[in-house]
Amino acid sequence: MDVLLITGIIIFSGFLLGELVTKLSLPRISGYIIAGILLNPKVLGIVPGTFIEAGAPLINISLAVITFHIGGSLSFGKIRKEGRNYFIMTLGESIMAYVLVFLFSFLAVEYVFHLFDSIYFSLAFSLILASLAAPTDPSATLAVIDEYKARGPVSSTVLGIAAFDDIAGIVLFTLSVAFAGALMGNAGVSLGATLVQMVINIGLALLLGVVFGFLLNLLTRIFKRETDGGLIVMILGVLMLCYGTSSYLKVDELLSTLAMGVTVVNYNRQHDKVFCVVERYTEELIFVIFFTLSGLHLDISLISGNIPLMILFIVARALGKYLGILSTSPMLNISRPVKRYTAGGLLPQGGIVIGLALLVSDETAFQSFSTLIMTVVIGTAIVHELLGPIASKYSLKKAGEIEG
Repeated sequence: MDVLLITGIIIFSGFLLGELVTKLSLPRISGYIIAGILLNPKVLGIVPGTFIEAGAPLINISLAVITFHIGGSLSFGKIRKEGRNYFIMTLGESIMAYVLVFLFSFLAVEYVFHLFDSIYFSLAFSLILASLAAPTDPSATLAVIDEYKARGPVSSTVLGIAAFDDIAGIVLFTLSVAFAGALMGNAGVSLGATLVQMVINIGLALLLGVVFGFLLNLLTRIFKRETDGGLIVMILGVLMLCYGTSSYLKVDELLSTLAMGVTVVNYNRQHDKVFCVVERYTEELIFVIFFTLSGLHLDISLISGNIPLMILFIVARALGKYLGILSTSPMLNISRPVKRYTAGGLLPQGGIVIGLALLVSDETAFQSFSTLIMTVVIGTAIVHELLGPIASKYSLKKAGEIEG
């Protein structure tokens, strides 16, 4: 089947399902994901399996735009005012989710399911699975906030924490892989070397984002355009350069594009126009493409046989997010709605978590359980991507930031 025809089917189906689910008072993003699942080669088989890899550049472009926009929500004024709150709440919810998923999964695989012959294997498996509980999918929450024009302290806090969540997730994952490798008897794993590599990767990713952010700022000053078309070309061109360079250097692309957004919103006099153009002309198309393709990537066949472990992961992670926000709230000067409803916007998960799970699959030391890790992550991503936006909408509505 022709690639353009498939792309047309994907965009049209996502748009159509997105509009239909709004009649049920559901977020459009839920319709996009359902459309992707229905188009899945293992469901209705409309889209051939060969297209899944071919569509990867579309997902990368979408992720670049989404994380750039999220970075644009972090002005230095907001960071100075709320940065301490974001940092402490991120620390609380990510670590609490990590601890609870570790405890629940270890007790389950060691004493209930008896999946491994050695307690060290159970510990290593639980450490890695727990590290995948921390990250949030900010794109899902951003889609809900944009769709319903939600504005207020809860919306701002959710986006702020989601931006920090990626960094927390990478740090926890890197440390957990090092400890798990040591438990598995992998002599090649050095905690010190792992920490140094992690710092270099995060630092280089942030540096690239800053460099390309200033490049875009320079271009917008030199080539002043009366029309929005030229500005869109500049934004997307530099954004793709940033994402592509990060990918080539094997550092986190999402951190780079997020840092680029932070640089533009703080150092570009036209930052309002830049992000307005992105929102007005690209975002809805980006959301349709990204979430429909995300649904297309979710392998439904992996769910059967591992449902108890998936339920355990989902429950422990959600509980950790809520308890983490509640436990850190008393030490912060934040409003009651932020304390009560922020965690609901942190439930969506996908994207970076699936990428980290793929890294586990590449490590020969974890071959005994890497397939199980991937199965749990993809299975729970289906649930999180479907129910997460609904939870986000509910939380924002209860906080009074969505009307009607």
